[in-house]
This record gives sequence, structure tokens and C-alpha cells, in this order.
Amino acid sequence: MSDSPASPFVPATVLLVILAAAAGLFAGSYTYAMADPTPHRIPAAVTGAHEEPGARRFIDGMEESLGASVELHAYGSRREAVRAVDEQKVFAVVEAPPGGRAVTLDVSAASGASVAQLLTEAAVKVGEATGTGVSVRDLKPLQKGDPRGLAIFYITLAAVIIGFVGAIQLSVHAKELNPLERIAFTIAYALLGGFTIAAVVDWWLGALTLPFLASWSILALTMFTSGMVFTMFNTLVGRWAMLPTWGLMVLLGNPSSGGAVSWPLLPSPLGAIGRWLPPGASVNAQHTAVYFRGHQHVFPYLVLAGWAVVSCAVFLIWRHRHPGGRPPRPADGPQGVSRDTDTP
Repeated sequence: MSDSPASPFVPATVLLVILAAAAGLFAGSYTYAMADPTPHRIPAAVTGAHEEPGARRFIDGMEESLGASVELHAYGSRREAVRAVDEQKVFAVVEAPPGGRAVTLDVSAASGASVAQLLTEAAVKVGEATGTGVSVRDLKPLQKGDPRGLAIFYITLAAVIIGFVGAIQLSVHAKELNPLERIAFTIAYALLGGFTIAAVVDWWLGALTLPFLASWSILALTMFTSGMVFTMFNTLVGRWAMLPTWGLMVLLGNPSSGGAVSWPLLPSPLGAIGRWLPPGASVNAQHTAVYFRGHQHVFPYLVLAGWAVVSCAVFLIWRHRHPGGRPPRPADGPQGVSRDTDTP
């Protein structure tokens, strides 16, 4: 008696449970990270006569207002403090002139719009409560087309999602691609997709004025990395590769990237993990390229490159496990070298 075909209800039921769980986890991860941003540690520079009683009252009031989350670093001059902002070591500068009756708070919306807003609101309230005059300025304002500072998060989100969706489509519609061909096509759609994202946001919509080559390179590297992460998981777990890819890149990576909510306001575990994941590394690299040119750090590029290299290595080493690829032609030897059929 021939074996009966497997019931379609079993995988359908499994998918039903997985999709329901994924929906809840998706909503939960973004709500947990973004619904109620709370300061945990906000590095800030302080210069001038910050030890005088008036300035001290203001600083103590800020720490009390923000739950003692302001981490102060003393600098010898305003110039040094502003350089620390450019290098993204601190988010604001508190300058206290002699006398202690007034202070200047320099925030940096480009460093984190949510942090700058929080510091501004707290400074006004604390100034009124302590009788201190407060002058608030923005050292690094956001671009006019992006008043909430979310455009970088959106373009990174597009690169991440289209990156692994592209790999999924290659696995479905170009299944017979061999390993090096699959990597080559992933590079190709990453380059073209990164260019398109940057061109639409900058040239068409005018939302951001991008350093085009740098932004294009970051977006392309992000798309390639995301695509290869899916390909790696497809090699390791087959048809269920979407689950770890979605979990790593979307459920964990995007909420912890610091793009929508700056890392000082994220729950501590997310703020620590996010920089080591591709979405967070991409946001950091893009953010610096757009707003802090000349102060780029190598770390986010190393993170993206590291994930890409590891993913490619896993795929190539265990390529026999990947569901794609073409079988060798009968006329080919083990290494793809044509056999001499005339030789006895």
C-alpha cells in the first residue's frame, strides 16, 4: 500500500501558532523599547564654574529631575566640550559662568532628538525651581526635512527588511544559483537597493541631505549583511530560516538600534546589545555620516562587516546543506572539470 500524502493541516497549524506568537512579540518588542522611554545614563559635559553653589543647585536639580541619570564629565573649556559632542561622547554641554545665577545648556538634537527634548524640558523646570536663568541652545540641529530625527531609522529599516526579503526571493525564484552566484546577486541587489533608497530620500523627497557615497555604501553594506544573515540561517535551519532572521534583525535589532529612541533612553539590555547587531551598527554609521562628518568611528563598520563575513563563511562551509544550487553536470568531475570521455 502506498504511503498517503502528508496532511497539509500540520504545517498550517504550526504556522498559525508561529504567526500569532510573532505578532505578539513584534508588538511587544517595539512597545517595550519605545512606548515609555526612560533615561538610564545620559553623558553630559560641564564647563566653567560648575562647583559654585548656584550652578551646583541647578546640576543637582537636573540629576534629581532625571532620576540621577546625568553622567557629568568636566572639561577645561567649552571648545573641548563641543568636540566631545562631535565625537558623540556626550549629549549636551552645561556651561556655568562665574556667579552661578545663570547657566547655558547646549543640547544636540542630532545626537538624539528624544534626549535633547528631555534635557530641554527638565532644564526649564529646574531653572524655575532653583531660580537659575537657563539659556538653551542646539549645537547640532536636525535637518529641516527630518524634524523628529526618524529618517535615518526609516532608511535603515528599509535596508534591513529588503535585504533579507531579497535573499528570500532569491531562494524561491532563483533556487538554482550556486553559492558564489548567490553571493554575487546579493551584492548586486544590495548596491542597487542602497542607491535607490538614498536617491529617493535625498534627491526625490529632500528629507535628508546625505553624503551620498557614504550613505549609499552604508545602506548597501546593511542590505548585503541582512541578506547574508538570512542565507546563513537558511543553510543552518532550512525552510524555518525566517524565524531566527526576523527575531534577530526585526524583533531585537531594530528596536535596539537607537534610531527611533536614543540609546540612553532605551532599556539597559537593549542599549547594550543594539550596537552589536546590524541594524544598530547601520544607524550609528549613517547617523555619524550625516550629522558628524569627520568624526566617523570604525566600530559600526566592523560590526556590519563581521556579521557579513561570518554569514558568508557559514554559507560557504556548509553549502551542501543549503536548499539551493544546481547539481553538477554528468560530464563534470568532482571539481567541475570536464572528463575526457574518449579515454578508456
